[in-house]
Order: sequence, then C-alpha cells, then structure tokens
Amino acid sequence: MKLTGVEVLRVRMPLVAPFRTSFGTQADRELLVLRAVTTEGEGWGECGAMAGPLYSSEYTDGVEHVLRAFLVPALLAAGDLTANKVAPLLAKFKGHRMAKAALEMAVLDAELRAHGLSFGTALGSTKDSVPCGVSVGIMDSIPQLLTVVGGYLAAGYLRIKLKIEPGWDVEPVRAVREHFGDDVLLQVDANTAYTLSDVPQLQRLDPFGLLLIEQPLEEEDVLGHAELAKHLRTPICLDETVVSARSAADAIRLGACRIVNIKPSRVGGYLEARRVHDVCAAHGIPVWCGGMLETGLGRAANVALASLPGFTLPGDTSASDRFYRTDITEPFVLEAGRLPVPSGPGLGVTPIPERLAEVTTAKSWLA
Repeated sequence: MKLTGVEVLRVRMPLVAPFRTSFGTQADRELLVLRAVTTEGEGWGECGAMAGPLYSSEYTDGVEHVLRAFLVPALLAAGDLTANKVAPLLAKFKGHRMAKAALEMAVLDAELRAHGLSFGTALGSTKDSVPCGVSVGIMDSIPQLLTVVGGYLAAGYLRIKLKIEPGWDVEPVRAVREHFGDDVLLQVDANTAYTLSDVPQLQRLDPFGLLLIEQPLEEEDVLGHAELAKHLRTPICLDETVVSARSAADAIRLGACRIVNIKPSRVGGYLEARRVHDVCAAHGIPVWCGGMLETGLGRAANVALASLPGFTLPGDTSASDRFYRTDITEPFVLEAGRLPVPSGPGLGVTPIPERLAEVTTAKSWLA
C-alpha cells in the first residue's frame, strides 16, 4: 500500500451547550479531519487538537502546518506503507503527537478497510459493547449542575465525571453525592488546576468515595503527583502527564498514579495507546478511554480501543448527542448505558458527505 495524498478538512461543529473546564469554555469544536488516499483505498483520521494550545501545546493551525510541511511529505516519500511504519517514519520530527495520531489513524483505517478487518479486531477487542460515562463541565450554579447530572443519569450513563477547579470542587461534589446517593459512580477532573499547596482542599474530597481525581497538578509534575498521592485516599488518575507507554511506566513506578486515562491523540495514536494499555495491564493499573469531543470518526476508534480487556472503568465515550445535535457520521446511540463496538472494516463508519460538507470551513489536498 502506498499513500498517494491526504485531504485535510477543517471542520467547525457547534456544541449542544457550552462546555467549560478549568482552562476555558468551548461553544463549538474546531478540528481537522483527514482523508488518506492510498493505492488500496482510503481511510479517515481525526485530530484531537483544539483551536488554541490550552489542553496541550498543539493547536489546529499548528497541526495543519506540520502535516503540510513535514509529516505528510515524509509518508508520501516512504513508498510501501503500513500503519505500523508511520510512527518510526515520523519519529525524527519531535513532538506533535496529535498530528501524528491523526495521520496514523487515517493510514490504519485505510489498511484495515483493504483487509476487511475492524479497528476492534486489529487492536485486540474482547467486547462487543463498552460502558459509557459522561463528562460534565463547570456550571454556573449547583441547581443547574444537579439538573444536568440528573438528565445524564436518566439517559443511562453509568458514570459521572465532574470538571473541577479551585472554587468549584467540594461543594458540587457534595451536592451530587447528597442528591443522587453513594451508588453513583463519580469522579472529578481538574485538568492541572491545582498545586501541592492545595493538598488540604483536595483532601476534603476524600469522604465522598470518588473513583478518582484526574490530573490535579501540572502535566510535567510527576513527582508532585507522587507526593500528592501520599496525602489522598482518592486514587490519582493521570491524563495530560501520560504521553507514551514509557511515560506511563515511569509514572507507575514512581507511585504517581493508580489509574490512567488513555487518550489516543495525546499519546501519538491508537497503536501507542494499545502499548500504554499493555504496560498498565502488566502493572495491574486500571485504564479508561478519555475523549476530546470527537466526531463519530474518533468516537468509533475510541469505542474500539475501550473494548480491550484492560479498560475496566467506564470511559468518556459518550453518545454523539452528548456534544452534537448532528454528527458527521451516523450517530452513536446509548443503549442501557453502553455503546456498540463497530464491527465493519476499518473504523466501521464513514462521514456522511452532505453532513461533512455542511460543517467544513476549508480543505486542502496534500500530494
């Protein structure tokens, strides 16, 4: 299989409601969708980078530039290509994991479609459906939060994740626990909003029986997380800190986490995500699949990944209507708190042309 070209589509999709985290508020999702054209067929990829460098150092304009100037030309010049060759071919270019992940995803999709294999089969799926949680942004008030959480529980979501920040942490958690009871699987996500000076405040979360507290400190502060873990009963889960299987192994060895959130875009692709899964499984560390407000393309791949055996906690693999009124693929619909793992070749889904056209704001062809 040889790569003959890559179409880069810039997409803007309005969210059903603004989504607020500790690093900002999103009213729409701007992202890049890739269509890789090969001698054996085509495949689709999606980039997790946001419009600005807020979640990570990567951002949409930067991703588009590095794809055009470096990454796509390297693969076009490579000759015979498989998904397993993408990372080694791009290794000389430092960083840019989200850009690399999107490109690898598109090549992997094309390769698997050509061979009639699904993402789940290729990655090592052991389930035909996965349990789903939902991420709840920072709200304007406690009553609004309780209404939103109640709606998600009524819809069947099996786990609630609350975004937190200083000033919005203990009280919203207390309110959700008191209103909905101790049986609700509940966790919180700080997106690096705290420091070690906040230990007393974070300890106040311990009585609420949380599944985990996600990424409380800065992404590079592995030792800080190890120190914080000594002072909390609530398990620490790492997100932004884990960018590879090696970094996961280091964090585990240092005692910086008891749980890992695997986001394929953050670690450089689905093949590296599987290696992170394998490292965690070897150390007895539970994992779950995080999300980056994906379209149906990324959601299909994430659901396939979440069907691996080490994914023992519900992930942020929500239904399409959690963020979008209309997806660019056929929607993923929650059934008894679970989403089905696509079984068709490759991702098992493709964009609906007219829907993709409606939200595409620009496109370019790299060949």
